[in-house]
Amino acid sequence: MAVTRIGNRKIDEIRKTEIITNFLRHPLGSVLIKVGNTRVICSASVEERVPHWMRKQNVKGGWLTAEYGMLPSSTNERFRREATGGKQGGRTVEIQRLIGRALRAAVDLKKLDGITISLDCDVIDADGGTRCASITGACVALQLAVEKLLKQGKLKSSPIIQSLAAVSVGIKDGTPILDLNYEEDSTAEVDMNIIMTESGEFVEIQGTAEGNTFSESQLHDMLKLGRKGTEELFKIQKSILNQN
Repeated sequence: MAVTRIGNRKIDEIRKTEIITNFLRHPLGSVLIKVGNTRVICSASVEERVPHWMRKQNVKGGWLTAEYGMLPSSTNERFRREATGGKQGGRTVEIQRLIGRALRAAVDLKKLDGITISLDCDVIDADGGTRCASITGACVALQLAVEKLLKQGKLKSSPIIQSLAAVSVGIKDGTPILDLNYEEDSTAEVDMNIIMTESGEFVEIQGTAEGNTFSESQLHDMLKLGRKGTEELFKIQKSILNQN
């Protein structure tokens, strides 16, 4: 069965993606990433100290962590501000742990040398793929911050090993498709998020069948789509960083 996508997008085509750098004045690195109708502000803030557990255990180097949140007006129905409930929801905690875990795979923490970088990812408009957009945008914000730390002489060498990008894939009406928007994601038989390094290695794969199982050949098809999507995202990241 042929899959018809909004805007007649091909099954192996990512949504229009734009990254606007230096979107905020105060953080060392910040971007607004637009992936279709999904928009996320990603910022990298720097503290010249490390977490208490690192000091207590005398762990050398630095740390990188992440926080993720959605504005109440980022979805069709108002998303209740989690602070009013007194704690973060399980989905929020899981996503921000994923972002931090993924970005730490791209960084040599020993080279951060007493510095903590906090990556804040704030969804201002959600239309599917917010965690993937957060990772892709946060990687650019991180690199912008590191460039400034190097210029300021606060780092001796860059701790960044390589770039990361993330994209969603899935199966809809039996067909593997790339970069799902909310409508596709909410009705897909399979939903998967793929995080990759610029050298083509996998950092993390999250895949779930929603009611239907999927075959090994379909898995390979989705991984192939994910590789194609991240390769295109790396080109966008590199183009934007070269302009700064």
